[in-house]
Order: sequence, then structure tokens, then C-alpha cells
Amino acid sequence: MNMDACIEACLACVKTCEACVTNCVTKMDHDMDRTQCIQLCRDCAEVCTTCARLCARDSQFAMDMCKLCAEVCKACAAECEKHAQHGDEVCARCAEACRHCAEVCESMVAA
Repeated sequence: MNMDACIEACLACVKTCEACVTNCVTKMDHDMDRTQCIQLCRDCAEVCTTCARLCARDSQFAMDMCKLCAEVCKACAAECEKHAQHGDEVCARCAEACRHCAEVCESMVAA
């Protein structure tokens, strides 16, 4: 896996996490509590942003951040999948992007 693919996956994840936060904020009146989803998406977007930046500058800490990024992405994906199971398409797309980013980051660490 190359660094550009990692940066691309991280930035795609940021985009979907931010959209997911907006989606969840507008659906706060529904049956499911979305607080955890919002918090994890915000954390995930921040970590992915930092990961992309460290990778772009070839930082000595980039692989450490990739490891953390994979962990946060998996936690976010698991939470988003709860809402996706109830038909929320935005959360489904976010979970997919987070899973992909986690896989890419893990492959970077393993290489």
C-alpha cells in the first residue's frame, strides 16, 4: 500500500464522517440515541485529518498515527453500522469509508 492511497482513504473518511455528524444532528429527535455516533465521527475526522497530514509530510510518527487511525476508524464504523442497520444510508456510507480507511492504515503499518 502506498502513502497516497492512505492519504486518499483518510481524506475520504473525513468527508463521510463530517457528513455523518450533520446527518445525525438533524435526526436527534428519532428513536435512536446518536450521541456516540456524533462523538466518534468527530474523533475519527480529527484523527484521519492528522494521519493524512503526517503521511503527506512523511513524518516519523506517521505509522504510529496510522495505527491509531485504524483503531478509531473501526470504532466509528461499528457505531455507524448500528444506525445503518436501521436504514440510515449516511451512516452506512460512513461505516464503509471507515472500514476501508482502517484496512488501508493497517496495511501501511504491516508493510
